[in-house]
Amino acid sequence: MAEAAGLSELPVSRILSALLARGGEHGELFFEEVRSLTVLMEDGRIERVVSGTDAGIGVRLLFRRKTYYAYTNDRTADALLALSNDLSRYAEGDGVPAALPAAARKVPGPTVVRIPPSERGIGEKVALVRGVDRIARGYSPEIRQVRVTSSESLRTIEVAAHPGVFTREAQTYGVLAVQCVAGDGAGLTMGYESAGGTEGLEFLEGGVPEELARKAAGRAVRALHAAKLRGGRMPVVLSSEAGGTMVHEAVGHGLEADLARRGMSIYKEKLGERVGSPLVSIADDATIPGKRGSYGIDDEGTPGQRTVLVDGGILKGFLHDRLSAMKDGVAPTGNGRRESYRHKPIPRMTNTLILPGNTPPGEILSRADRGLQVVKMGGGQVNTVTGDFMFEVAEGYRIEGGKRGEPVRGATITGNGPEVLSMIDRVGSDLGFGIGTCGKDGQGVPVGDAQPTLSIGPPFITVG
Repeated sequence: MAEAAGLSELPVSRILSALLARGGEHGELFFEEVRSLTVLMEDGRIERVVSGTDAGIGVRLLFRRKTYYAYTNDRTADALLALSNDLSRYAEGDGVPAALPAAARKVPGPTVVRIPPSERGIGEKVALVRGVDRIARGYSPEIRQVRVTSSESLRTIEVAAHPGVFTREAQTYGVLAVQCVAGDGAGLTMGYESAGGTEGLEFLEGGVPEELARKAAGRAVRALHAAKLRGGRMPVVLSSEAGGTMVHEAVGHGLEADLARRGMSIYKEKLGERVGSPLVSIADDATIPGKRGSYGIDDEGTPGQRTVLVDGGILKGFLHDRLSAMKDGVAPTGNGRRESYRHKPIPRMTNTLILPGNTPPGEILSRADRGLQVVKMGGGQVNTVTGDFMFEVAEGYRIEGGKRGEPVRGATITGNGPEVLSMIDRVGSDLGFGIGTCGKDGQGVPVGDAQPTLSIGPPFITVG
């Protein structure tokens, strides 16, 4: 599949100079083309096979630390000059001639794609979801419904901005997701499992589709027969298999600089202070090969990077896009992201993880006399102002005498982000990743999250 023709075909210096005709701290053209394919199978039938291409250009002016933004599907020079002239009227002052490199620099992402999705036909992808559906249904006669989705996209972005940015990257995404519903006449339960990232179809190798089908079906069937957990305050062991849902929601959003600046984060005034146990270190890392939140450049053309947010329990920094960095007088961290060319960039997470420790994960469980082991997180929500959060437990087990006991269902975990970070008393040597699409300000972006096995000890968190 050939890459898209982007800003390199346009007189970008002239367009940006028009945008900055009355001044501005930053002028930007953002080109994006996304070529996508989705195959959906539900209730034993192929419900949807959808492919398409969406392309356009966003134009942004920063003047006196305010954003003026417009976008268009018309990628002609005349249309972009007209749009730039309109936006320039929001500035007041003398013009700024655009300064940027003569040609776009192509940035290699952190992942080398071995099997581009375009090398396999639609028929092969339909056969993939059919096979996953068959395995999931064959797991148990109690499986009532199965939904399998295979999605892929090639996203090409190019950013030309004053001062001094002209860069380009092609990003490949793929996801396979399985959702199963089990029923026995008395009720219904659900299991979900997914895999993927910024990879080609090589992410499906090694029996991944079959494993996803069995995990999703098994989770649904186990939940069907699991006992209700009696609520109360108890210790919790979070398995690395749970992924980093907790760190993403309970901690990560509060470390996005725009929320902190607006007073919407409990971490706002805590830079350099202790916000967690000395065992806890947290990073946001766009440079990990293959992970769903990885890239070579963010949507402002800033190189993706690894940013240490918490080091040994001490808050070290926040996630910045260009505008928040300008307001705080720091360098951007490569976290300016947007859902598409229709949106302005804002500070967003990439792959957010609690870094591994030194304790073997089996030892963490064996030291817990009682409590709840969480193997898979479900949905949740957080109040970034207070740090309070609530999560559903998609797969959990009683801990009895340091061993995994019977499965439980209907459990939720509530707590407070900084308090829970301070309660972590053991950090495993393993690391498990999850994937998702993170929503904020009406925009969704692909993210990854990860954590090792964690023990959250006294004063406990509430499970109900």
